[in-house]
Amino acid sequence: MNTIVSTAWLAEHLDDPDVRIVDATYHLPGTNRDAAAEFAAAHIPGAVLFDVDDIAAPESKAPGGLPHMLPPPGLFAERMAALGIGNDSFVVCYDVHGLMSAARAWWMLRAFGHDGVAVLDGGLPAWKAEGRPVESGAPIPAPARFTAHFRPALVRSKAEVLAGTVGTVIDARARERFEGTAPEPRPGLRGGHIPGALNLPFGDLLDPATRTLLPPEEIAARFTAAGLPQSGPVTASCGSGITACVLALGLHRIGREDAAVYDGSWAEWGMPGDTPVETGPARKRP
Repeated sequence: MNTIVSTAWLAEHLDDPDVRIVDATYHLPGTNRDAAAEFAAAHIPGAVLFDVDDIAAPESKAPGGLPHMLPPPGLFAERMAALGIGNDSFVVCYDVHGLMSAARAWWMLRAFGHDGVAVLDGGLPAWKAEGRPVESGAPIPAPARFTAHFRPALVRSKAEVLAGTVGTVIDARARERFEGTAPEPRPGLRGGHIPGALNLPFGDLLDPATRTLLPPEEIAARFTAAGLPQSGPVTASCGSGITACVLALGLHRIGREDAAVYDGSWAEWGMPGDTPVETGPARKRP
């Protein structure tokens, strides 16, 4: 099963009845951008909006709740069915960044047992740069039937991280945020990182010009340079569980398909409390 599909592949399969396209754009807090409005203005023909803040645990929407935490399986299944995604669908995820939040939709589908999912390499920017068509409006998909089968091995909790049972933690945030020298975009969070975590900013897995995913051998080299062991369990983390999924996607691309994501990430760990925090550069393991 392909993890990444090209714009050329998608153009050839736009009318395939088994292909479903989702725009999973998410904008970080403080950017003052509206993903839903941008989707309504221009999206790939046939796409539907995969809103990670809506397809989330109900408590995530409550005041003080952790952002876009995974919903219960039944709720996720309802949302997928309403988007026209069935268990036999091949889902292509993209975003307006090239590759960022599309990986979150990819990981969520896999976490609920759906392996027929890939990310569009280069996302909407690559699609538009090639002069391919876009459409506007808010499509109403025909409902489908989706059954979720939760895979707990792909998801990690704060309790598991505290217990030290999640293997190597690797953080996708920018180095300044990881080291605690730059403020977090969410107010009230401490600076720094989970003790013992490694750091690999998610953008380091992308071609800086095209925002496409690097070739597998270069992805492997970036993880090695960050200090990640060649084998063993690994858990990706980030600010709120979005860009950690880019690391999970990269690991999947190089054959480490069991990489997990700490869903609460720094939005949970960095809150004032008793979770231990380190600052400064990552301590590379011998």
